[in-house]
Amino acid sequence: MTSLAKLLSLDKKNILVIGGSGYLGTAASEVYAELGGNVIIASRSIENCKKTSKNLPRNNNQHHESFECDITNIGSVQNLYKFIEDKYQTIDVLILCAWNGKKNSWSSINQKDWDYEIEICLNSHFRVVKTLQNLLKRPSKIIMVSSMYGSVAPNPSLYKGIPQENPPSYGVAKAGIIQFTKYLATWLAKEGINVNCISPGPFPFPEVKEKYPDFCKRLEKQNPLNKVGVPDDLKGIFALLATDSSNYITGQNICVDGGWTIW
Repeated sequence: MTSLAKLLSLDKKNILVIGGSGYLGTAASEVYAELGGNVIIASRSIENCKKTSKNLPRNNNQHHESFECDITNIGSVQNLYKFIEDKYQTIDVLILCAWNGKKNSWSSINQKDWDYEIEICLNSHFRVVKTLQNLLKRPSKIIMVSSMYGSVAPNPSLYKGIPQENPPSYGVAKAGIIQFTKYLATWLAKEGINVNCISPGPFPFPEVKEKYPDFCKRLEKQNPLNKVGVPDDLKGIFALLATDSSNYITGQNICVDGGWTIW
C-alpha cells in the first residue's frame, strides 16, 4: 500500500499554472509549491507572475518560474511551449484557470464583449491544450476551472443594485469547459492523461466584499453552508486532482460551491 503522504507528493514534478497569479490561481500555485512541485506561473502580467512566484514556499530542490503568456495569441502559447521544452522538457500537471471579461447583463452585452469572453475563457483552453499536449508526461494531469454558472443560471435578483451582473457569455464559456473536460478525458485516457474540472461557487473578490456587503450576504443565503468561498477552500481539490491520489478520477466536474448547485 502506498502512503497518503506519498500519493499527495509533487516532489520533482513540474506544474504549469495558466493564470496562476490570479485570485483563485494563486491558491493553486501555493498548494503545488507546498507539495514540493516546481511551479511555472504563466499569465499576461509578468509582474503579477513574478510577485506570486517570489512568495511561494520552496526548499533547496525546488525552483519556480514566471512566464508572460497571452493565451489568446497562438504565437505567445508557442513561445511558452519552447520555454518549457528548453528548460523543463516535460510537465506533469497543466492547470488552466485564466479568466478575464467584462461585467455585463443580457441587455448591455454586445457582440464584441461576447466574442472576447468566449475567446479567452473557452477558445483559449483548446489552444493551450492542443499546443502543449506533447509536453505532458505519461501519465499526467490536466485540470480546468469552470464555475457553478457552467451548470446553473444566475439568479438576476442577486445582482440588483450593483454593477456586478453576470454576463451570458461567462456561463456559456464555463459550460463549454465542463464539456471540453469530458471530451478530453475520453480521448486522452489512452495516453495516460487524466482530465478533470473544478467548478467554484461564489468566491467574490475582497474588494467586492468590502464595497458590496449586502450583495455578499445575498450570495451566502443562496447555499446550504450560508457562506461565500475563500481561495483556501480550493486548495484541497487542487491538491487531489494534481497528485497520484486522483489516479482513478477522470472526466469529472467537481463543484466547490458551499452546496449552491444542489438546490
